[in-house]
Amino acid sequence: MAKAKKRKTAARKFQLWKSTQERLISAAKQAQKMAHCPYSRYPVGSAVLTGSGRIFAGCNVENASFGLSICAERSAIFAAVSHGQKRIRAIAVVARAARPCGACRQVMLEFADPSAVIISIDWDPIHKRQKITKMRVSEAIPKPFNPIEAGL
Repeated sequence: MAKAKKRKTAARKFQLWKSTQERLISAAKQAQKMAHCPYSRYPVGSAVLTGSGRIFAGCNVENASFGLSICAERSAIFAAVSHGQKRIRAIAVVARAARPCGACRQVMLEFADPSAVIISIDWDPIHKRQKITKMRVSEAIPKPFNPIEAGL
């Protein structure tokens, strides 16, 4: 019985209100339209839901010196942080195959609650098809760099 209760509690933490999830996905799709990706031609949009309930969006911005580019996920998180919002409850990522890179996952771990959900939306805008998958931030990267353990 205790295991069933834990599963229900874990499942609840994974859920957002449907309307909130739809607003988050919509913000990520709008951000994707603003992507600056002349080199990869791979537009990505992202949106984060903060602890206060505000949504911040970001897109990937490429540079000819590729190391100076930024992913949509970090763009959205940094936008939230620059507005004083340092607690992330959910993250939506929209692309043809939406999978956050390792750097983005590490940043998510620093600013998001461990139970925060990453919503990946594989989006085909031409055919208006999407596939949504979810995982917790705590599942996003095995053995992450932990600033507390590092004494930072």
